[in-house]
Amino acid sequence: MQTTTFYVKEATSEGPIINLESILLKTEGVERAIIDVDDGEIKIDHSEDMLSPDQLITIIEQYGLNVTK
Repeated sequence: MQTTTFYVKEATSEGPIINLESILLKTEGVERAIIDVDDGEIKIDHSEDMLSPDQLITIIEQYGLNVTK
């Protein structure tokens, strides 16, 4: 299990947070996602054998959210 941290600027209000949690938890290989609403920090526990950090970024960005490391 690997933990990867990203920042999503839209993840500071309820709608985008719920949407992002739903996207991540439906993704095979994602064990847990914790979102800090104060600054949009996301910590994702995932299987490094199934998902790389770049793949996680691609998944998040395809839903119109902006990711920074």
